Amino acid sequence: MTAGPLGSAGHVVVVGASVGGSRLAAGLRETGHTGRITLVDPDPDAPYDRPPLSKQILAGDWDAERASLGDPARWDAAHVVAAAAALDTGQRRLHLDDGTRLGYDRLVLACGAAPRTLPGMPRGGVHVLRTLADCHRLRAGLDRARHGRLVVVGGGLIGAEVASTARARGMDVTVVEALPAPLSGLLGEEVAAELALLHADNGVRLLTGTGVTALLGEPDVTGVALTDGRVLPADVVVVGIGVRPATGWLAGSGVPLHDDGGILCDAYGAADAGRTVYAVGDAARWYDPLLARHVRVEHWTNAVAQADAVARSITGPEPVPSGGEFFVWSDQYGGKITVLGRPGPDDDITVVRAGGGRRRFAVAYRRGTRLAAVLTVNWPKALLTARRALSAHGGADDVVTTWKAL
Repeated sequence: MTAGPLGSAGHVVVVGASVGGSRLAAGLRETGHTGRITLVDPDPDAPYDRPPLSKQILAGDWDAERASLGDPARWDAAHVVAAAAALDTGQRRLHLDDGTRLGYDRLVLACGAAPRTLPGMPRGGVHVLRTLADCHRLRAGLDRARHGRLVVVGGGLIGAEVASTARARGMDVTVVEALPAPLSGLLGEEVAAELALLHADNGVRLLTGTGVTALLGEPDVTGVALTDGRVLPADVVVVGIGVRPATGWLAGSGVPLHDDGGILCDAYGAADAGRTVYAVGDAARWYDPLLARHVRVEHWTNAVAQADAVARSITGPEPVPSGGEFFVWSDQYGGKITVLGRPGPDDDITVVRAGGGRRRFAVAYRRGTRLAAVLTVNWPKALLTARRALSAHGGADDVVTTWKAL
């Protein structure tokens, strides 16, 4: 039986106080919810924005307060500093690791994800970057680096941003990537190889097609052994090899989980037939009717769009789908990289290069004559024209022609 709309009353419990959870709380108030809201998160620093952790805060350009998403009291919400431990959906009760039991009328799982690690972790000088505390530890480690040598394992967006920030501090940086080029799974090998040249442009060594066999040194790291036989000296190592949804505690709860741990939701974010449990953000796999499959997206804009939709679904008369577009951005080496739309493995590509001394280009991904997705590097005008074309379902040739005239 499907639950009716919650309307303005009732208790909403949100597991996770990062951008998805905090945006959900704000959205509930904006749509007229006057009942209780409880945010559950073991991070005492939450809520705060994560994108600055690998950039402005790590660089020391911002203090932590500047990344804050606000005190939960701003949304008249309680913040319980504890971790979710178990869920009883039949009784609508959330169990916390401190022994607390929270009843709810609606539950929103914004529990995020945890970084994957390497064998031999934890170890002194080896870091992941997910929380504000992680950022402070890493920054202190970079400050103490005796020889200024950083090895970043994983060339994805977080790894590249850490490499960029550390290089700006004057460190000797090496990035190790198992794929033929970083992000080739998303962008395709040709485009990813072009994007990877940004590392070389800025004095960062990029080693591709190789992985890590061991972390060396006791009790603190002194090097990284690679599968190709090389050994990289290191004062600091950052591991950025992806994340896994933080959903192990949901085992046995009846909430459906994908093999990767993602929470299986319908097209409106509901994880149960009664629409009492929802999920948003990194841990959520929403059903995409166009792709005819469940999709999990680990990006800021996706979490915000899903949170806004779920807030309206909880308080409104009808469920609301997420209207968010697939949009990813990354700040690297003083510039900006953007991906708008979902590149597909069979898309044809057209690369248009802008003039000037800096590496600037845009890539149109096309399916037939249609523009399906766009990558831009250090070229805001190209992004603007592409966004308009994608919104209007325009043709790829028209966009390419416009880019060439910019």
